[in-house]
Amino acid sequence: MTGLLLLALFTIAFSMLAKRLATTMVTAPMLFMAFGYVLSTTGTMPQAGAEEVLHIVAEIALIVLLFLDAAQINLTTLRQHHIWPQRMLIAGLPLSLVIGTLAAWPFLPGWPLLGVALVAAILTPTDAALGQAVVTNPVVPERARRALSVESGLNDGLALPAILLFASLAMSVADQSSTEWLVFGAKQLIFGPLIGAFAGLVGGRLLIWAKDHDTTSETFEGIGALALAGSAYMGATAIDGNGFIAAFVAGLAFGHVVKGRCKFVYEFTESEGQLLSWSAFFLLGLALVPEAINALTWPVFALIMVSLFVVRPLAVYLSLIGTDAGPGTRLFFGWFGPRGLATALFALLVVPDIDPNLSGPVLNIAINAVWISAVLHGLSAAPGAALYARLASHQPHSVHHRAPKNPPSDPS
Repeated sequence: MTGLLLLALFTIAFSMLAKRLATTMVTAPMLFMAFGYVLSTTGTMPQAGAEEVLHIVAEIALIVLLFLDAAQINLTTLRQHHIWPQRMLIAGLPLSLVIGTLAAWPFLPGWPLLGVALVAAILTPTDAALGQAVVTNPVVPERARRALSVESGLNDGLALPAILLFASLAMSVADQSSTEWLVFGAKQLIFGPLIGAFAGLVGGRLLIWAKDHDTTSETFEGIGALALAGSAYMGATAIDGNGFIAAFVAGLAFGHVVKGRCKFVYEFTESEGQLLSWSAFFLLGLALVPEAINALTWPVFALIMVSLFVVRPLAVYLSLIGTDAGPGTRLFFGWFGPRGLATALFALLVVPDIDPNLSGPVLNIAINAVWISAVLHGLSAAPGAALYARLASHQPHSVHHRAPKNPPSDPS
């Protein structure tokens, strides 16, 4: 009870200072994760059951934030200026897997190649929640913010089939053949977007109809939007599609249909959506960070630094060759790919089923990468965004393209 009281007081204090803290290098994920770590290490709040709760909260937070972030993207403009996120997903993601595996191998001596590849795959997804400090910063050109939003929204879903494949192959005995895994991967990447697009389009049209016929209100349309995100996720997973991709695509389709007529999308992202994210990072600090820090070695620390500073930046830089993205834009995209809830969630998802000799080290590597990334990307978010904004002001007009935003207004 004491721990819950302290958490409530801490949340109140942070809320009262949030606007001032937003101008500093201190971010909410950093503080809430650190607070969870302090409560755990001091014994103020027990860890019992926290890992199970973390799994649920992190999954819900990812689904909701993916849907709501996508709903605020102008889909028409994205179709016209899609080359950057497309390249980062189609070329950058596989390059991150390959380069990450090669780079991690020297730091994990004695590990089987599939185990190393699993670690590289888990460290590949970027986090929409940790990246909000950048993608919501108005000083960053809108096209760049949109590209990062789309990439972070889709890359975790695209990485999941590879993670599950490597996890299965890294087991003592693989239960499925390569053909079965290819079919599974195809279902993930096909059914997820299809279910998401269908749910978003139908849900958006239902909302517009209800508003036009005055059968709903702002309070209830918000509940409906959350239920829509959940239905897209569960509908996709029920037929082996990727639920995270489904939630993001549903948000894209929903936002395209409602065109700013759902205030909830904007308001929830700035309020209750933040609380979901804070809760997930707090639980991460409470349940997993203490053990991960105790298991942190210099080789693992070096591996994480290489992943953050070399693997993703190099993969993204190479993937954008031939586009109108200048060197500054490529480096900006390469650095601002923080590892967060997706990395932690996917690690928790696979470790119960892999070789027991690998499960503990894989989870500890993932959790250490998350808290280190939260600190480094949090500290660099504000100054990095400001620096890129200055560099972008001297780049071609394409970087500064201003798409008409979906206005957070309700003309009905």
